Amino acid sequence: MKVLTCALLLELALASTASAAEPVAQTFNAPADRVWTVVEAVLKQLGWEIDKKDRTIGMIGTDSRRMDGQNYGVYATGRRHRLTLYVKAASDNRTTVTVERELFKHERILWFDKDEPVGTVSDKHDVERSILSAIAKAL
Repeated sequence: MKVLTCALLLELALASTASAAEPVAQTFNAPADRVWTVVEAVLKQLGWEIDKKDRTIGMIGTDSRRMDGQNYGVYATGRRHRLTLYVKAASDNRTTVTVERELFKHERILWFDKDEPVGTVSDKHDVERSILSAIAKAL
C-alpha cells in the first residue's frame, strides 16, 4: 500500500513539472499604464503579434511563432510557442510583469489545426528573460 501511494505521488510530481514551465516575473519602478504601453511596444518591436489583450485584468497574449518544422501551405508540422504576459500594479509606482510561455507541437493538414502541449523540463526561460530585459531597457 505504501509503495503504491509513493509511486502515485512521484508520478503526480513528475507530471506536474513536465506539463508547464514556471512563469518568470520582474518588478519595474514605473506605473502600470506606462509599463503596459512599453510591453505592447516591445512585443511588436521583437516581432510578436498581439492576439488578445485585456487591460482590465492586465493580460496580453501573442500569436504563436514557429520554432522549428516546415510549412508547405496546406500542410505544416513543427514546434511552436506563444506568450502570455500579465501586467499588475505592485504599488503606485511599481509594476510586476509576468511572462508565461506555452510550447506545443503543431500540425496542420488542409485547414485543420492540431496542437499538443510539449513539456519544457529543460527550459532555461531564455525567451521570457529576453522579453523582460527588453522591457527594462525600454523603460
